[in-house]
Amino acid sequence: MSSHRRRRGFRGRPLLTLLAAAFLLVGVCAATGIAWDPFARASGREGAAASAIGTPWTAGSDTGSATPTPGATGQGPPAPGGSPGGEDQSPGNAAGAEDADGQRPAGALPFDLPAPAALRTGGAGRKLVFAHYFTPYPLSLDNASADADYYTRNYLNPGGENGKHERYGGLLRDRPLPVRPKDGNWERANLEQEVRTARAAGLDGFTLDMLSLSGPNRDRARLLMEAAHAVDPAFKIMLMPDMTSLNTDEPGVLADAVAALGKAPAAHRLGDGRLVVSPFKTEAKDVAWWTKVLDLLKSRHGIRTAFVPTFLDFDANSARFAPISHGFSEWGSRSYVGQDSATRDVQRAHGMGKIWMQPVSVQDARPNQGIYDEAGNTATLRSTWTHAIDDGADWVQLTTWNDYSEGSQFAPSLHNGYAYLDLSSYYLTKFKTGSWPEIVRDTLYVSARTQFAAADPTGSQSLVMSLRKGSAAPRDTVEVLSFLTAPATVRTAVGTARDEHEAPAGIHSALLPLRPGTSSAVVVRDGKPGAEVKLPYAADHTVKIQDLQYYAVTSGRD
Repeated sequence: MSSHRRRRGFRGRPLLTLLAAAFLLVGVCAATGIAWDPFARASGREGAAASAIGTPWTAGSDTGSATPTPGATGQGPPAPGGSPGGEDQSPGNAAGAEDADGQRPAGALPFDLPAPAALRTGGAGRKLVFAHYFTPYPLSLDNASADADYYTRNYLNPGGENGKHERYGGLLRDRPLPVRPKDGNWERANLEQEVRTARAAGLDGFTLDMLSLSGPNRDRARLLMEAAHAVDPAFKIMLMPDMTSLNTDEPGVLADAVAALGKAPAAHRLGDGRLVVSPFKTEAKDVAWWTKVLDLLKSRHGIRTAFVPTFLDFDANSARFAPISHGFSEWGSRSYVGQDSATRDVQRAHGMGKIWMQPVSVQDARPNQGIYDEAGNTATLRSTWTHAIDDGADWVQLTTWNDYSEGSQFAPSLHNGYAYLDLSSYYLTKFKTGSWPEIVRDTLYVSARTQFAAADPTGSQSLVMSLRKGSAAPRDTVEVLSFLTAPATVRTAVGTARDEHEAPAGIHSALLPLRPGTSSAVVVRDGKPGAEVKLPYAADHTVKIQDLQYYAVTSGRD
């Protein structure tokens, strides 16, 4: 679960320019991987087994830690709350987040987002929006300066973690938007910042991927529960036991683990007090097994539950699980052509008297598994949101908030800034309120890859990604997505090619052929330039490492 983009805010920033140069030196590119040894069961994943759409990470043995054990390789990230490593943490080497306090600057969006209270009351309050939180990729793993922290040294670097990710060009292609090292309980502070960022975007909470029964990921899950309640008692965490990772066949073991987190004030409960439990890949266990878990939660812990299974295959499992379920969800497709079943799924769930949680995604690219989906710039994001709105979904799950190993993240990242999250705020407002918000500021979003889909990497990468079955065909396009208060001319530059098009008031998408170089756009009305944006990451035909994520930038943030 998952990263990307650029905006005007990165132009003219010496520190982030320095960061970009540093990442270039270690071979930055955008896509997927995981935060611990992803290969315990991953041999041959580049074949048919790798194409399972639902797998949010490459399953590994549950040793109680989803990150490398500190000291095992000499490079493992410290456990949550641990002391920073030996990196230089002087302020001069710290990379500051653009939105360091998690708050949205005025004028960032093309519309005025309603206040959280307005989005949480009445009908809007019944339409809930969560984002899938993946504990291996918090804002920082070691509280070090971003030019030399664990992400830079080991996850973005093809030779990181003693070279174990070199075969596919490095574990990750993007990272969380850098933050400065902090004093005190820095991990709790960073989690609080993520909650503030999500809240400022209009989200109601996170779905928490429960990866481990003990160890760093379990500790981080507990910290997130505390951080959410401290920042905003109304921000809720829905528990999502990950059945591809939790290595237990004992219903009581899982019931105890759910109860430990479920008793926290931040745990998402319905109005009648029932704890919402939404396991990922629920079908890994049968109905009888889950019935025992739910019964033990009630008899052993006094916790009544509302079971909302998240399936990899809703069609094959919905009827069997209906008797014990409050609602349903599915992990979903990651390409804009794979959304045809969404309408049918909502109708089927509602026909059974159940709620439906719709998956909304932006893209998916997984170098360590050798697969990717064609997202079509922002087409997948807009298509999945449109289905959630038009088909009458009850809840939404953004898949994902921060799984950089899938390249599926909405969270602010180095290569995408806030572009995807800001776009989601627009659709979220319609989903919750029933009305499209008025566009009051011209805003441009530009998205493109930094390489052509067929580019063959020239470096040491031996495993390259191929298109997942069922995806749209690859395309090499730059998208200029305009939100305009009135009709205007949009002038564009893609490499050396200059062009312009007329865009109406409202939302308009224009596709341009990808060319080597950078891409930019500017709104011109009555001969005067207005909102403008440049994607500073240049595309090229020759690349050392394959990177098939789309990068994005918004004119709304400096």
